[in-house]
Amino acid sequence: MKKKIFIAAAVLFSSQVQAQRLVPVTSGDSTKNLDEVVITATKTIIKQSETGKVISVISKEQIEQSSGKSVAQVLNEQAGITVNGVYNAAGSVQTVFSRGASSGRTLILIDGIPAGDPSMINGEFDLNLFSINDVERIEICRGAQSTLYGSDAIGGVINIITVKRDIDRAFHVKATAAFGSKSTFRGNLQLYGKTGNLVYTARYAKLSTKGFSAAYDSSGTKDFDNDGYDGNALSAQVKYQVIPALSVKTFIQYSQYTADIDAGVFADEKDYAINNNTLSSGFAVHFKKGIVNMTGNYQYRELKRSYLNDSLDTPGFTTYEDNKYNGRTQFAELYGSMETSKWLTVLIGGDYRWAAMHQKYYSESMFGPYDPPAFDSSLHQTSFYASLFFSALNKKLHVEIGGRTNNHSRYGNNTTFTFNPSFTINKNWRVFGSIASGFKAPSIYQVFDSYSGNPDLQPEKSVNYELGIQQSHEKLSSRLIYFHRDINNGIDYDYVNFQYVNLVKQSVDGLELELSVQPVKNVSITANYTLITGKEETQSRKSTKDSSYNYLLRRPKNSFNLNLGYRFTKAFFASVSAKAVGDRYDVGGYQQDDVKLNKYFLLSAYAEYKCKNHFKFFLDAQNITNKKFFDLRGYNAAPFMLNGGITFSW
Repeated sequence: MKKKIFIAAAVLFSSQVQAQRLVPVTSGDSTKNLDEVVITATKTIIKQSETGKVISVISKEQIEQSSGKSVAQVLNEQAGITVNGVYNAAGSVQTVFSRGASSGRTLILIDGIPAGDPSMINGEFDLNLFSINDVERIEICRGAQSTLYGSDAIGGVINIITVKRDIDRAFHVKATAAFGSKSTFRGNLQLYGKTGNLVYTARYAKLSTKGFSAAYDSSGTKDFDNDGYDGNALSAQVKYQVIPALSVKTFIQYSQYTADIDAGVFADEKDYAINNNTLSSGFAVHFKKGIVNMTGNYQYRELKRSYLNDSLDTPGFTTYEDNKYNGRTQFAELYGSMETSKWLTVLIGGDYRWAAMHQKYYSESMFGPYDPPAFDSSLHQTSFYASLFFSALNKKLHVEIGGRTNNHSRYGNNTTFTFNPSFTINKNWRVFGSIASGFKAPSIYQVFDSYSGNPDLQPEKSVNYELGIQQSHEKLSSRLIYFHRDINNGIDYDYVNFQYVNLVKQSVDGLELELSVQPVKNVSITANYTLITGKEETQSRKSTKDSSYNYLLRRPKNSFNLNLGYRFTKAFFASVSAKAVGDRYDVGGYQQDDVKLNKYFLLSAYAEYKCKNHFKFFLDAQNITNKKFFDLRGYNAAPFMLNGGITFSW
């Protein structure tokens, strides 16, 4: 059956388009998108038309037209991406699912450097810590990317890029202030410039809101309180061009937020809060001369997360709870590419990753205090990788062949591979495909936790397949991709022995369709549709036996996004967007059947007016019909939300 599906996919069509909201295009822009320069696909600057990897770019213009949204909301509009919890109360856990891969199987990068949190069970990154105003563009590389990026890149890589382009004078300033529903305030200040060989950027962003109740009051009579949020983000970068061939960059980033949370599904809590913060700093060195291009990166990151419940209004019999998590990471890499001939480029690199986690838990109940020993452990990994990029037939044929070897401090060695060809049929049509493996290393918690840890855990492994054809014309471009993924040795929690084990087997098939149309001048239409079917063999969530599920938990089988934009004048732009999410399942409770969540349809709108090149007024409306829906069982999703503000730039 799998072979038949894979062969049938050879007739599927696809196209390289920007995903979601586009600025109304002019003649020829659809074709130009194919030649847009990206970096995430190969770790080097390359045109999209020269790689067979599936890349979507969320441009600076799209980011600027998302002033009322979060990073997670923008990602949630892309083909193949589901961010679970994105519509819940601010500060809620936001889980990124790419192509149906489970939590922690999509690698988040910030300026090309992994941004995971080792104190999380799956090592994922908390997107609440990042402001949309700090983002210049986002590159999404879907499918297995473990050969170039290592662990966690099973479903894909999301590279959040903060580096500004085309700074042309010594001083620029940009400031935004926006107000909205639920007493929401968004503020941002940016100072940046270039003087001689020095380029600098400094940013500050703030988000605060009184919010709404995180937990859903199913009875409608318990008067759940609102759960607020207050967050701040600061960052600075300095880049110096030492000589024409050599540049150095240093950076520092700090993010912090405090959010009220509830006791769990359908359960309010008046005095329960989470406080998260992260501090990262490092440097980068880049050398380019002739055919040699080399990059070195180093980053140190500290993450602190604490949960404090200090009232009598608490879940169960606990009357006080103080749960603290600390995580630390170090990441160092050096890689270089060399164009050995017109038809061959060689990329060779290596990286070192170290992560440590500390946890201290204390609680009080009717039975007295509970003060277990602190949890403190670390893991490290060394990797080497290489890729060959072939170009032939007058640059119509492009092939990447690559491999990676990893040496982990606990499980030893493992390898991954990539085979990624593409062929340009003519200026409008192109075919591409790939066969690639991915892996996820077990986390510190899964290995060392005194109650559920398993020191014998092995890495989760996957093999991914993609196939498609892409088309691009002046008024129309589209992309339709078939993908298939098998996971064996998947990491899961065993509810019989209460321990993490290598158990899951997962099989996923899917289609991604993206469409960009400019029917008439000043009108742009973009749309994407994702179909995902999956089967998992895992520990039963209802009984003590293993079980099979013909769906993927919290991941819809069908999802659709549509955006219609119109530029009325040079200064005035408006758009309407729609999102449809199909049925999916959530956990029904301990040893209970999974619960089906109903499908939903959301309608949103955005408008902006630019005045005298320095001021922009904008208005963003989400869930216009005030649709009542649920992304997570037992938790509220956002009602109608309206945000408006002004941006000054000079």
